[in-house]
Amino acid sequence: MRKIIALLLVFTLCMTTGAVDMLAQEPAAAAASDDSGLQILKKYFIDGGWQFMSLVLICLILGLAFCIERIITLNIATTNTDKLLSQIDENLKSGNVNGAMEVCKSTQGPTASILYEGLRNAGNGPEAVEKAIVSYGSVQMGLLEKGLVWISLFIAIAPMLGFMGTVIGMIGAFEKIASVGELSPAVVADGIKVALLTTVFGLVTAIILQIFYNYIVSKVDSIVNKMEDASIALVDVMATNNVFK
Repeated sequence: MRKIIALLLVFTLCMTTGAVDMLAQEPAAAAASDDSGLQILKKYFIDGGWQFMSLVLICLILGLAFCIERIITLNIATTNTDKLLSQIDENLKSGNVNGAMEVCKSTQGPTASILYEGLRNAGNGPEAVEKAIVSYGSVQMGLLEKGLVWISLFIAIAPMLGFMGTVIGMIGAFEKIASVGELSPAVVADGIKVALLTTVFGLVTAIILQIFYNYIVSKVDSIVNKMEDASIALVDVMATNNVFK
């Protein structure tokens, strides 16, 4: 996670440095530059005020870092519960509770960890097994949702920064009107352009992160549902194989 954030922050610094270099270019050189999508994006980034737009870009990069980390973690945490329960059932049929526990220990994911806790308390009866599953399930639930609060924070902050840029741009436009003493499109065009660009970048950032956030939440819900189904099935398997004495 720290490596991903560090790499993305380096990318942000490179983007900001590139923006400064472009500001120092002659107008003719800027006009002659490659009119690719990246160059257009940089142009709009600079036109919106690169000092302020960098904050929106940092929100996007940090938000994406947390999203990537969560997606990778949740994909690793996904377990084939049917296969896991089948292996546990085979070991319990032969009375090998320790073997079933080893199967859970060697399997990645929160579902296997919860089933391991249930098997570990098998000697204390079904009530103890259910209590252990519920208690440890709450811990695993918190681990699955780790980092989501930061993603939601960046989703909220990005459009706010955009709207703040809008207000700053409009203030600049009205200051120009006051200094010139007349109202004309040429006077207020730059301020309004800054205002609109910051709003657009803020909203685009929020939209991108919101899509990832909804995917992550749906992934967490899917894993939690599998955890609950596997926990119920484990108790039934243990009862069927007379594990509870």
